[in-house]
Amino acid sequence: MAPDTNIKEWTPATAASSSDSPDAMLSVPIEGMTCASCVRRVERAIAAVPGVASATVNLATERAEIRFDGTPDLPAVLGAVSQAGYGVGTEATDLAIEGMTCASCVGRVERALKAVPGVTGAAVNLATNRARVAHLPSVDAAALIAAVQAAGYGAERLGAEAPADRGDRERAARAAEIRGLARNLGLAAVLTLPLLVLEMGAHLSVAVHHAIRDSIGFALSWQIQFVLAALVMFVPGLRFQTKGWRALLRAAPDMNSLVAIGTGAAFAYSTVATFGPALLPEGSRNVFFEAAAVIVTLILLGRWLEARSKGRTSEAIRRLMGLQPATARVLRDGQEQEVPAAQLLAGDIVLVRPGERIPADGEVTEGASFVDEAMITGEPVPVEKTPGARVTGGTVNGTGAFRFRATAVGGETVLSQIVRMVEQAQGSKLPIQALVDQVTMWFVPAVLAIAALTFGVWLVFGPDPALAFALVNAVAVLIIACPCAMGLATPTSIMVGTGRAAELGVLFRKGEALQSLRDVEVVALDKTGTLTEGRPTLTDLSVVPGEDEAAILTLVAAVEAQSEHPVAQAIVAAARTRGLVLPEATAFEAVPGYGATALVDGRRVAVGADRYMARLSLDVAPFAITAAALADQGRTPLYAAVDGRLVAALAVADPVKPGTPAALAALRAQGLHIAMVTGDNRRTAEAIARGLGIDEVVAEVLPDGKVAAVQGLREGGRKVAFVGDGINDAPALAAADVGLAVGNGTDIAIESADVVLMSGDLGAVATAFGISRATMANIRQNLFWAFAYNVALIPVAAGILWPFGGTLLSPMLAAGAMGLSSVFVLANALRLRRFQPAAATAVEGR
Repeated sequence: MAPDTNIKEWTPATAASSSDSPDAMLSVPIEGMTCASCVRRVERAIAAVPGVASATVNLATERAEIRFDGTPDLPAVLGAVSQAGYGVGTEATDLAIEGMTCASCVGRVERALKAVPGVTGAAVNLATNRARVAHLPSVDAAALIAAVQAAGYGAERLGAEAPADRGDRERAARAAEIRGLARNLGLAAVLTLPLLVLEMGAHLSVAVHHAIRDSIGFALSWQIQFVLAALVMFVPGLRFQTKGWRALLRAAPDMNSLVAIGTGAAFAYSTVATFGPALLPEGSRNVFFEAAAVIVTLILLGRWLEARSKGRTSEAIRRLMGLQPATARVLRDGQEQEVPAAQLLAGDIVLVRPGERIPADGEVTEGASFVDEAMITGEPVPVEKTPGARVTGGTVNGTGAFRFRATAVGGETVLSQIVRMVEQAQGSKLPIQALVDQVTMWFVPAVLAIAALTFGVWLVFGPDPALAFALVNAVAVLIIACPCAMGLATPTSIMVGTGRAAELGVLFRKGEALQSLRDVEVVALDKTGTLTEGRPTLTDLSVVPGEDEAAILTLVAAVEAQSEHPVAQAIVAAARTRGLVLPEATAFEAVPGYGATALVDGRRVAVGADRYMARLSLDVAPFAITAAALADQGRTPLYAAVDGRLVAALAVADPVKPGTPAALAALRAQGLHIAMVTGDNRRTAEAIARGLGIDEVVAEVLPDGKVAAVQGLREGGRKVAFVGDGINDAPALAAADVGLAVGNGTDIAIESADVVLMSGDLGAVATAFGISRATMANIRQNLFWAFAYNVALIPVAAGILWPFGGTLLSPMLAAGAMGLSSVFVLANALRLRRFQPAAATAVEGR
């Protein structure tokens, strides 16, 4: 059969022409398929999408080849695949964006990126000047960069280098930007000062007025002002003119366009008044050179202050990256060498002296010391390190010396992963930003329309000189309405909030969790390893009359030696402490959530919870009183059976972490309802809950029942956060509205959680809630200021107060107010750097 020549492979390279062909092909990677029925399910889901001519799914290649009748509709395909219960393989590319100045720029870049065929989503951040783009693997960075450039901005791909290296490059670029702004600001100020003296001095001082008239005359004064204003406009202010008019020519006006039109109108009008006064009506022959120059100077001042403040919002990231030492001492070819830390290789033997920072992640091979890991985990107590212990790059060695084998270097270290996590959270868009995006999309065109209306109304109804009044008020509207503050309101708060959280050992993997945590009403906590140490111990052993306690413990421990469960290990540890020799167990079988059984010395031994005994048709009534007493003490009763006969009751207790009571008190102080989810029997669970002041208990939950427990806690529309260890609690973490994983300081790649708590201290949960609420309050303050500022001052700039006392807003004051609005938003966001966790207060108060 001859090939269908009307079909083209859909890739970024052919995307431009795909819409011109009768059909277009889209190749999409599909995740989660396991059998032929999956293939058919995905094919049916895709084929149902409007515009799809055919869909062929290949299980071996895990790809769907889709033919469209016209232009491919990728979002619809993704939605259909997701609804069918499968995933689409996508990648993420980070870009550094150049040339953005306001919120409208953000929207323009996002729309340009989303228009690239194969892009599934794009989030652009004005505060960091970055874009994170999700796309199909077939999309390359060149297509994304080309789209940004076509929208009038610059773009560069951020590589996979270590965050410290990238941070150095970005700091150098920001420093160069600040120096350039400072030079332009200085030049503009030097040129504007004499211009102000010539024009404003003549109006404010009779002596200056007469001096100018009698020395150079007003005609020459205006010509000098023309030269000075032209230099300000087209040397330090050239950035506004070139970017602003280019954006207008693309029919995509931005903040630079408002400045360019406003200052350009004032300069052009003044130029006509100076060199062609006959073209203007009598009484309208005024100059506004000083207004154009002062506007440029004040906006440059605002930009300079803004650039400096934006640099401070990422201080937490810089401090984290600064933890990485510049050099390391390694053992190579039997010799000690000092090499740049960036040149360390996995497998290198690294020597660490007292007081030094550890340059990479690794495992101690020789020596011992105590290491301060507070900057990673937030825990103030140094941790002992002996051979075999893990060490983390960036932490500080104490008084000892040791050697370690590097296992992760450069961009693979825990510190680098932390920085990347924070950067990703900082680049996220919160749901609240959707409203801002909708407003800013139309904001600049609306301002242009208001300015035109203002000009027309003043020209028709204004007092003489009407043309001058019309020009001044229209320019004031253009200048006052810059949407910079709107664009900075949300991302700056996110940057500072997530950065401060990282310093406190709380990592927001998803920026959306900042907003979601604020709405949570119920905090569900897994017991073992979260509320407790996760290291239970055997506390009691009761055997039926006629049985030997040591013999029963030997049999039970032999079974449990085959298990990795913490309770099993507690029983084994107790047997070995007593010096018992454990025989080999065979035919071992574990029943998750119930217990385990095995053959030991030819005898069938089973050990587990009461529900396991019931499953084996064994009655635990003989130990009912003993078990009840143990449960009332917060101990977990277990039972042992040998050859189908109940022979013993055991109890294990998992001590509560020292910081748990204070952490729960801090959560209650924030108005949160606290629930405990555990596999313990109800009596034991309620005893523990009473001691800790927990509001609700969900007990006797099997490992696969935690998701159902989370769903049950949602009754009544409540939002639920689940706190667990991030491994066996993964389904519940993913099912909750917000999942918080309690880490151990090194295992941070917990994909199921929205928030990672680097230390095992439960106080970090209260810290996460506190920083969420503080950040969201800060965002609301910023948005209120940004919107209220424009809502209040645009009418004032248009002249609404003129009938009530003759008040008008000078374009120069408008420029100053516009610059200060952005600085105010940034300064308000920086207050989050002083956030202190509530848990700390709770601990101090105990």
